[in-house]
Amino acid sequence: MQAYTVEQVAEILSIGRDKVYFLIRTGQLRSIKIGKLRRITDQHLTEFVSSLEEPCLEETR
Repeated sequence: MQAYTVEQVAEILSIGRDKVYFLIRTGQLRSIKIGKLRRITDQHLTEFVSSLEEPCLEETR
């Protein structure tokens, strides 16, 4: 399992660091906390992207 920093996730998703923290704060993107550090696993990232795809599939039906 891979764990990414907020900055790495921001780069992967091509969004700002503040937006990643917003997604975490609002529960749209899950994360884990190790001490004071926030990490997003590859599983969390996959779940988040999948949640974005689902509404699009329903709209085309």
